[in-house]
Amino acid sequence: MTARDEAGAAGDGAGDAADVDPVTLEVVRNACAAIAEEMNANLVRTGYSPNIKERRDCSTALFDAEGEMIAQAETMPVHLGAMPFSVRAAVDRFPRETLSPGDAVLLNDPFRGGAHLPDLTLVSPVFVDGEVVAYAANRAHHADIGGARAGSVAADSTEIYQEGLRIPPVKYASGDEVNEDVLAMILANVRTPEERRGDLRAQEAANATGRRRFADLAERHGDELPTILDAVKDYSERRMRAEISDLPDGTYEFSDLLDDDGRGNEDLPVEVAVTVDGDEVVVDFEGTAAQTEGPINAVFAVTASATYYAVRCVTDPDIPPNHGCYRPVTIEAPEGTIVNPTLPAAVVGGNLETSQRVTDAVLGAFGSVVPERVVAGSQGTMNNVTFGGTDPRTESPYAFYETQGGGFGGRAGKDGMDAVHVHMSNTMNTPAEVLETAYPLRVERYELRENSGGAGQFRGGLGLRRDIRVRDHEATFSLLADRRTHAPYGLAGGEDGEPGDAALVDDDGADVDRLPGKTTRELPPGSVVSIRTPGAGGYGPASDRDPAALARDLRLGVVTESDAKSTYGDRLLDAAREYLSE
Repeated sequence: MTARDEAGAAGDGAGDAADVDPVTLEVVRNACAAIAEEMNANLVRTGYSPNIKERRDCSTALFDAEGEMIAQAETMPVHLGAMPFSVRAAVDRFPRETLSPGDAVLLNDPFRGGAHLPDLTLVSPVFVDGEVVAYAANRAHHADIGGARAGSVAADSTEIYQEGLRIPPVKYASGDEVNEDVLAMILANVRTPEERRGDLRAQEAANATGRRRFADLAERHGDELPTILDAVKDYSERRMRAEISDLPDGTYEFSDLLDDDGRGNEDLPVEVAVTVDGDEVVVDFEGTAAQTEGPINAVFAVTASATYYAVRCVTDPDIPPNHGCYRPVTIEAPEGTIVNPTLPAAVVGGNLETSQRVTDAVLGAFGSVVPERVVAGSQGTMNNVTFGGTDPRTESPYAFYETQGGGFGGRAGKDGMDAVHVHMSNTMNTPAEVLETAYPLRVERYELRENSGGAGQFRGGLGLRRDIRVRDHEATFSLLADRRTHAPYGLAGGEDGEPGDAALVDDDGADVDRLPGKTTRELPPGSVVSIRTPGAGGYGPASDRDPAALARDLRLGVVTESDAKSTYGDRLLDAAREYLSE
């Protein structure tokens, strides 16, 4: 299967698109981007759950009347490359002639364009003079969508039916009136119905903003707007093709491994062959592991999203992201593998963990030919943490979900960033104050992991440690993470980053029970879970590091002297000490 097969055939743009003057093209392009950004700002401002209003685990985009993406807010990469598949599914289910002003289509089915069940996508047509001229769409990660475990990100699921409520494209609203039967069905199947209601209303508000702003734009440009939008997409395509043409032709291979699927299947390969041929790229995942029993299967939309992201990283990230810039990229993902599973595969972790490994593999392939454009292996996991139970303060159910930051890879000319969300995740960590106010949990410890970044001319970023205590109740805890046994890779002679780890700890922070990367536990009151996220790989030989940079690392506690001695050697360490003594 190819990206074009599932996302819809890409046209060459309208015949008159080439006649659009550059000033008009830029005005409309920037207007569409501004609309998407305003939609996202409204979604965050009106979100009800910390996962949306604090972590910003949501994305927004605009699509033309044919359902092709024309602009997006720069938010969650794993959402944005996959959202066009959901919009296509919505448009196929509800063609334009069946829609009316104020309608909205809701879906989350991973096998109909979705990613995983917690991500709900809302698609709203934009009408002008009785005709659909565009679609406003957004995707938000809901902290619970039902299923066997609180938070709906269970490490022990074996089929999608255990992972939550699966929603095909349904008419969520008609004429700006929510279908109360659909809403009631959703709220009856989740642990936190009022939070879900609030987040859905935020999604409605975001699309209302998009509808209103785009209708204004359409009225200003009239019948010329479709041609201008085609020109915007063609512009992105031309720039992408020019960038690809600058890459050396050839086929470049790379293999990376997922630790396991949580069900005893270990060392699962993600194989990729990237072929650059003129101004086109083919990315082939032949040889990747067969789909597994555990929940690390990534549906095709997720694999495509990660691939598109990686290609954009090594070309020009400033190319306007829309349907046009993806036209030169073809993706081959064999069915029945962890990058294109079939029903009833469990997929919740594929969106989270396998998407990161796809990114690592595609970037690794490019790294063999244009290493100066590629970062070393970043943390390669989202470190998904969920707690659930009954809040003793209110006697009502709660579901807490967040991902954890880690190291970003070193790259030519610059060290990696510390404790950030990388690649397919672009969220924030939940602030400790918000976490402790909203949930019966306490953050006991929150710090960088010294020595966790891979050594190199430009070192890898550090992972973090976050210890969370369960307060006054029994809780269900689930961890879905990777890079516990296979470390983030170094690049161009740099060293690997430190793998992640997790454990139950005592009141002094000492380990009492190490936890697998994929586990679900029932925890008694007072339990403390310690999450240690991976550092990132370094770039370039450690022997080439600037002594002043090593001195700065020592002064800030990024590395200890003993670690610096073993990784950088006595000569560099002595030179760094001289800087420290000045």
